[in-house]
Amino acid sequence: MKTGFFWDESCFWHSGGNYASMMPVGGLIQPMVNGGLPESPESKRRFKNLMDMTGLSGELAMQGATPASREDLLRVHPASYLDAFKEMSDTGGGEIGERCPFGPGGYDIAATSAGLAKAALEAVLKGELQNAYSLSRPPGHHCLPEQPMGFCLLANISIAIESALAKGLAKRVAVIDWDVHHGNGTEAIYYDRGDVLTISIHQENNFPPVTSGFEDRGKGAGEGCNLNVPLPPGAGHASYLEVMETIVIPQMRAYQPDVIIVACGFDATSVDPLARMMATADTFRQLTRQVMTLADEICEGRVMMAHEGGYSEVYVPFCGHAVLQEMSGSRIEAADPMAPLNLVRQPGAPHQAFVSGEIAKMRDALGLSG
Repeated sequence: MKTGFFWDESCFWHSGGNYASMMPVGGLIQPMVNGGLPESPESKRRFKNLMDMTGLSGELAMQGATPASREDLLRVHPASYLDAFKEMSDTGGGEIGERCPFGPGGYDIAATSAGLAKAALEAVLKGELQNAYSLSRPPGHHCLPEQPMGFCLLANISIAIESALAKGLAKRVAVIDWDVHHGNGTEAIYYDRGDVLTISIHQENNFPPVTSGFEDRGKGAGEGCNLNVPLPPGAGHASYLEVMETIVIPQMRAYQPDVIIVACGFDATSVDPLARMMATADTFRQLTRQVMTLADEICEGRVMMAHEGGYSEVYVPFCGHAVLQEMSGSRIEAADPMAPLNLVRQPGAPHQAFVSGEIAKMRDALGLSG
């Protein structure tokens, strides 16, 4: 079975309007010559373009999907929010929630983005594909049921999960979120439920700054089914692999999900403008390898990844290519332009020793040491 790659041209056409970084243009805020919002189509479009240029696309099952239906969306979002979003979309767009501007047709594009994640997960669970990647845009992991935030207008992964659960395609689902920002939306949706394990690895106190604590473990039926791994700024390749090997994998083995979903953000690199971490394309390649090896062990290899953040138009494509090469087992490589900087050689640096100590404290608190 092939690796699926789900994408839609309309997702590249999603627009947030006239912004300069995170601020609306006007007054003393000048327009940008090139770009606007950090969440632009270019990092995603160039990701697919790179795969087309190397030939990797030809080894994947390239697919589209129908937009998520209103019924799909209502499993996660209340009608009041969907109605307000749709009305604003139909009348020219605007800004809804926190840092969530969008142009005309934004609702329909967001529904398409969610539909890609839904179709990718369903194809994996039905055995039509061994694994799949959804190039969803706009992203989704910050979106709360009643409030979008952080560029996320619909909760793509949760919409996909709820559809799969409703159809009886899975009973237990695990989500690993390695976007550099806390997956607060996914956490909130499943915080009191035991049928979805949510794990977020992120830069401590980045975004949203008021969430993401290690002590937040879920409540009620969801007690113990939420885990946050906040890492200090400067954490890099060795730190991410250590977290996966010593914290995430033991939690996943204990939970035994039917499928592993990855909220796949590429914003933990040293060149990303919205974070202060030091991961590389090879970091994401090796994280993917760890996830696939674990999936082979506990859930018959079923893995679905949904694209989240990543704001370096130059470097995101190489991170994405590394992940898709690993997922598909392809021999087609795209040489990492950052490799000559040797950012992977970090374990001996003083700040990395500090990060490793923080990881050890979390491991002790979870009873995973020894």
